[in-house]
Amino acid sequence: MYTQAMDTLGKDAEDRKPVRSAEQAMLEARFDARIDDGAFIEAKDWMPDHYRKTLVRQISQHAHSEIVGMLPEGNWISRAPTLKRKAILLAKVQDEGGHGLYLYAAAETLGTSRDEMLYALHTGKAKYSSIFNYPTLTWADVGAIGWLVDGAAIMNQVPICRCSYAPYARAMVRICREESFHQRQGFESLLTMMQHGTEAQKAMVQDAVDRWWWPSVMMFGPPDDQSPNSAQSMRWGIKRISNDELRQKFVDAAVEQAKVLGVTLPDPDLKWNEERQHHDFGAIDWDEFWNVIAGNGPCNRERIAARVKAWDDGAWVREAALAHAEKQQQRFKEAA
Repeated sequence: MYTQAMDTLGKDAEDRKPVRSAEQAMLEARFDARIDDGAFIEAKDWMPDHYRKTLVRQISQHAHSEIVGMLPEGNWISRAPTLKRKAILLAKVQDEGGHGLYLYAAAETLGTSRDEMLYALHTGKAKYSSIFNYPTLTWADVGAIGWLVDGAAIMNQVPICRCSYAPYARAMVRICREESFHQRQGFESLLTMMQHGTEAQKAMVQDAVDRWWWPSVMMFGPPDDQSPNSAQSMRWGIKRISNDELRQKFVDAAVEQAKVLGVTLPDPDLKWNEERQHHDFGAIDWDEFWNVIAGNGPCNRERIAARVKAWDDGAWVREAALAHAEKQQQRFKEAA
């Protein structure tokens, strides 16, 4: 759902380019030529180590975000106001689990195991989108997440359908279709409350928008000049559009959608710039962003604790599945 975290990590010392052999230089030249031609890279193709590491980091953190992202909304499944809303939310949370599965599978094609990726998440070595470290206080938060958070995710993810790494690009096609549904259902939920709800419900929607707006704007990652990995990722075709460009597209779209909803976006500096043909917006509190990334957000510890508990509680299922697979394999060998 969210690819922000690839831009929040510094360069690893091990990623610095070593001295290359003539053969290595030739392979890199061929790889660069394929990237320049817009060709897709498949799992079996040769690729630079840093390209592989960058993809593992981005795809696994994207997968972590999908899985952790189930938690804030799952909190409201048992408290949805109607059966219809419960069914919609159940379907959405199920979709997010599926997205995580697609993405973990795509990352595994790069030679890393799912156990390794989840260990990195559970021990804090891997990041996930900072947006999921905020609490869902009211039912309107579910709609705000659909409209704003999933709306920002779509801006981020549609360009990844053209990512140079083919398994990732293919996974993103289905994910983006489903995220588009999530964004529409969130918007529709808020619109229903604003058009047919009580004054208290309308105030609830405005309060949710006030709390989720700035974290959603931050989802695109730090400014381009402070994003250590963006330039190389764009050179390789992993990213297609820069953080700041995506953020601007999101703001421009959200302003018009907010008018339809009848809500006010909590930014007094938000206004149309005729010369730029874009909306100007206020300063982002990057101190808050980095503080949440560092693990000090309102729900960081709660989210990781929930994931670790789910992993531990599900150990018997994994063990049973492995035992069954081993028995099936043994029976197949005996039959052969």
